[in-house]
Amino acid sequence: MRIAIASDHAAIDLKAALADWLRDAGHDVAYLGPDSGASVDYPDYGYKLAAAIADGSAERGIALCGSGIGISIAVNRNPAARCALVSEPLSATLAREHNDANVIAMGARLIGIEMAKACVTAFLATEFGGDRHQRRVDKLTAPQI
Repeated sequence: MRIAIASDHAAIDLKAALADWLRDAGHDVAYLGPDSGASVDYPDYGYKLAAAIADGSAERGIALCGSGIGISIAVNRNPAARCALVSEPLSATLAREHNDANVIAMGARLIGIEMAKACVTAFLATEFGGDRHQRRVDKLTAPQI
């Protein structure tokens, strides 16, 4: 699978560990930065990740920052991206099954590497449930207010 991964400076170590782990599992990983721990602005990297989803260069995305909150908001500014903040595998599973999430966000200051791997595993293994969920997902992309 083609997976894009991006973070801010707070999540650089978690991002590197997940990227290596995903590559070792045979995935094509687009490492969207940053490359150092120097302070950066999470919206820049959230927008970059969302663009990779929107243009089709990545099928799924992993967004990381200190809490996961800020970068998830940035990713969700792009209508092609459906980013869910997760902290355990059930949320990652439901994000895919019910919401057709194509990006998950996690907080590096709140989650350990093993739990992050469990979330990513669930996220990548779960298919969208379709059916009654599809009309709701459609409304996420094209709100009818």
